Amino acid sequence: MKYYKYLSRSKKKMNIGKIVCLARTYKKHAEEMKAITTKEPLLFLKPNSSVIYNGENIVIPKRSNSVHHEVELGIIIGKKAKNIKIKNSMDYIFGYVIALDITARDIQSEAKRNGWPWGIAKGFDTFTPISDVILKKDIKNPMNLDISLKVNNEIRQKSNTKNLIFTIEEIISYISSIMTLEPGDLILTGTPEGVEEIKKGDNLSANLENILTLEVNVK
Repeated sequence: MKYYKYLSRSKKKMNIGKIVCLARTYKKHAEEMKAITTKEPLLFLKPNSSVIYNGENIVIPKRSNSVHHEVELGIIIGKKAKNIKIKNSMDYIFGYVIALDITARDIQSEAKRNGWPWGIAKGFDTFTPISDVILKKDIKNPMNLDISLKVNNEIRQKSNTKNLIFTIEEIISYISSIMTLEPGDLILTGTPEGVEEIKKGDNLSANLENILTLEVNVK
């Protein structure tokens, strides 16, 4: 299997473009959040300034008192995609990552109660840790991948992408009908159940099918 390694900031690395995220794509997670699933994907955006890599630190922002982990399969786009048919969607994938969508839950909850946008809750610096990339050709079926997250060596989240409400093909086609996807864009496909709070000093280890690992600490 071939990997594209994200290197340190002082060396060359692939530039991540926009980060397109999906919400409520696992039924059990929607249930634990007391939310309903939808007929079409729910999208939100994260800034690429939130990205960090293996071995780096999640920084708890001073304005939040409750920060949660969300482990997700990430898709790296390989070529420009606009109005893509579902049957052609896989042609536009460069590879996959295991990622974390870190969320300031208290900020998000307040925003939801008031009907405000909640991009701030997802957009802090360091709130999108991602692993190295495994190339598309080395993943036979992205809709049957085990994903998991340990915090301090204790399993918090564990599921399989077969539990996604939408297929990878449907996700890419739908997003491309709204916005043009560019090489280096990252799609976060949503998180399964088991989201919980993280605190300073925690170690987070995310795993994709025992072939990709992401390890970061909380500072």
